[in-house]
Amino acid sequence: MINSLLMVIVLTILTGIAYPLAMTALAQTLLPQQANGSLITKDNQVIGSRLIGQNFTSPGYFHGRPSAAGADGYDAAASSGSNLGPTNQKLKAAVAERITNIKSENNLPQDSSIPGDLVLASASGLDPHISLAAAYLQVERVATERGIPSAQVRSLVDSHTVGRQLGFLGEPRVNVLELNLALDAVKR
Repeated sequence: MINSLLMVIVLTILTGIAYPLAMTALAQTLLPQQANGSLITKDNQVIGSRLIGQNFTSPGYFHGRPSAAGADGYDAAASSGSNLGPTNQKLKAAVAERITNIKSENNLPQDSSIPGDLVLASASGLDPHISLAAAYLQVERVATERGIPSAQVRSLVDSHTVGRQLGFLGEPRVNVLELNLALDAVKR
């Protein structure tokens, strides 16, 4: 009985206190930016994270993926997908509405193809990136709204493109928050 109690106390100290403290110290030393949430600051104020998507709705900004996280989306405390399958009528209706909205707000012909990441939420509901196709689709709208040449906006997309991880994993992508911050820095 006493041996069991001592073992619980020792393991609690090792795995519940010592190990987490050691890992926190190691992370803070080796990767402090990542250990603290990859936060982005502007004027000494935290405005977001490179890891969590945000809801941009203004026509002068690039829009990210839809979010199923929480009642209004983009709720990091409720990170999850919708779990709606491809035959679910609610999902079909939401996708059809998103397609119509994207075509309307971007002045696209009705037969235009829309990248899937603009109409379907990611598994976490918080994906901060969009595909290059999704970014390029929005260039004309953003340029027109901001009164800057579309070539300049396209150049910003290109300069904020992140390649495949390790050269072969995933697809090239653009962080929407970082791209929108770069847009805000452009002088008209």
